[in-house]
Amino acid sequence: MPVAMAVANETCVYPLTPPGRAALASLAVCGPGAVALVDSLFRPAGQRRLSDVTANRILFGHWMHGDGEEVVVTVRDPRQVEIHGHGGTAASRAILGSLTAAGAKAGSWQDWVAQQEPRPIPRDAQLALVHARTERTAGILLDQWQGALEGEIQQIIRSLQCDQLDAARQQIDRLLNRSRTGRHLTRPFRVVLAGQPNVGKSSLINAILGYPRAIVNAQPGTTRDVVTGTTAIDGWPVVLSDTAGLREHADELETAGMTLAVGELAAADLVVLVFDHGLPWTAANDNLCGGWPGALVVHNKCDLPGGAGERPAGLRTSATCRRGLAELLNEISLRLVPAVPPRGAGVPFTEAQTAGLRTAQQALLAGDQRGAGDALGRLVYGGQRDVPPGKA
Repeated sequence: MPVAMAVANETCVYPLTPPGRAALASLAVCGPGAVALVDSLFRPAGQRRLSDVTANRILFGHWMHGDGEEVVVTVRDPRQVEIHGHGGTAASRAILGSLTAAGAKAGSWQDWVAQQEPRPIPRDAQLALVHARTERTAGILLDQWQGALEGEIQQIIRSLQCDQLDAARQQIDRLLNRSRTGRHLTRPFRVVLAGQPNVGKSSLINAILGYPRAIVNAQPGTTRDVVTGTTAIDGWPVVLSDTAGLREHADELETAGMTLAVGELAAADLVVLVFDHGLPWTAANDNLCGGWPGALVVHNKCDLPGGAGERPAGLRTSATCRRGLAELLNEISLRLVPAVPPRGAGVPFTEAQTAGLRTAQQALLAGDQRGAGDALGRLVYGGQRDVPPGKA
């Protein structure tokens, strides 16, 4: 049974700082025996014991014995004590080991978060924040932690209770429209560059990343594996993939690379088709555009004279001269996030939240007002209570 679901009479210890060497290591001891347990192992420098101090009073001392590890201990409340000591791996493990040997049950920091925050959405937002890769995505998740999504879903429930069904539908649709962005607050968007060999895909991805991640060579077919690089575009986390050139007549090794490329294209959030501005436009190029009609078209090497043939509309770039890169990055951002959520807006950020909203949406379409309210209530309150949605 996970510690987060432990019965109320258990005392548990949770490491709150990551494993490894650091300046500081922190642990929390929670449960009915927290103060007594820590008191039995902590030797304060003064005469006062933990059971005698008021909440949030800091005590300095040693662990286990008078010349043991130096620690700072704080009683947050009668059921929670924090221990802060040196960040060395051995020191923190020793403190953890002594607590478990004395009867505490070991848990994870995730369990501690679950214990501190029973509400599902703020709890999940706090857990998700660890995986936010940019300031922008962290800011949106902070809004959810502080109640943005929870508040909007509660407003939908109130709309159902007042029989304002059109308003409820619109509110659910608005949240679902933001769910694609929400999924990428902790998971980068996947942007795949594709095109025929030697059109400058590798040079272009290196120019975007700012360092030579992909190999550049005049020999067609140089890129045969999928090469990736992680960056942020307009504050959105993005993994850029440089794939093997796509052409009809290829050797066995190139064909294997193209198979990998097609797989990457199928899983991409955005496909960027790169063409050589200096070469004539061909039927093969038309086929590529037809195969990926939603792709962003880029005509690279625009510093060269234009090749013959009528080209489709697209951005003009030069990786060598760094022309058009700002426009390209701006267009990628617009394609990935066409509508940026307003500050403080509710944004679904887990698959379970999106699934719950879709269940409510489908229930409303079927005329099941109570079913919609139940689905939304589970998102906000979990299994703790039922929320009457109004008329069935």
